[in-house]
Amino acid sequence: MNILITGSNGQLGNEMRVLSKLHPSHRYFFTDVVEAENTYLLDITDMKAVSQFVEEETIDLIVNCAAYTNVDKAEEDEATAMKINADALSILGGQGVRVIHVSTDYVFSGDEHMPCRETDSVAPRTAYGRTKYEGEKRLLAVCPEAVILRTAWLYSTFGNNFVKTMIRLGKEKDQLGVVFDQIGTPTYAADLAWAIFTVIESPVWRPGIYHFTNEGVCSWYDFTLAIHELAGIKDCRVSPILSEEYAYKTPRPHYSVLDKSKFKKTFGVEIPYWLDGLKRCMRGLTD
Repeated sequence: MNILITGSNGQLGNEMRVLSKLHPSHRYFFTDVVEAENTYLLDITDMKAVSQFVEEETIDLIVNCAAYTNVDKAEEDEATAMKINADALSILGGQGVRVIHVSTDYVFSGDEHMPCRETDSVAPRTAYGRTKYEGEKRLLAVCPEAVILRTAWLYSTFGNNFVKTMIRLGKEKDQLGVVFDQIGTPTYAADLAWAIFTVIESPVWRPGIYHFTNEGVCSWYDFTLAIHELAGIKDCRVSPILSEEYAYKTPRPHYSVLDKSKFKKTFGVEIPYWLDGLKRCMRGLTD
């Protein structure tokens, strides 16, 4: 199978590169808008370019890892976020091939008190969430057989992310304040890549919306304590603070835990606990 992977220079895209080596029966085309080694240049908002690429390389499946993910900047430039997170999905979904797309917990309001299911009502409160939800709708309108994986709190050994930031700050500062009233599940991008390959390698194509994160829940404060412990950082005091004390430019979900029962039941898998994922990532950062 010929597989086109977009956003391949990002956290998830790079993890897909790594895991693809364990699935050599497929031919992969890693693409991005930024030139890099072993990467094809492709602008997913350019319909002509995408159609030409899919036709010339006889693509069978598109895995969309590309997204406009800067939550604060999306508020200031929702038009650009909409172009990448929504308009591009009409293009990718209109190629007549199967699509796996990665979405987000931000499609929900964040006011929930129970893990969100795929059938729960969405109510995005940010430009980022609105554009991602619009992308889901655009994709399903032209490609009803698509698979959408909603995830949250993604981190990796690649790129910039919360784990790397907390390690850096923990080494630079003697104290940090981290919010404790936002609850979710840290998700190791390598485990999300594994979930994508689980979908790809399934003997039966199973379209629909699924939720996937690592197992368990914690706050950003708890997450930071675990990061510092595993990194051996002992000279930085981490204190719990309220979201209002941090003064976010854009509101963050207070509760964004996703119910993964559908994915586990459909594909017959167990999902790693978030702390186990973090330990594996930290080994990669220190090797």
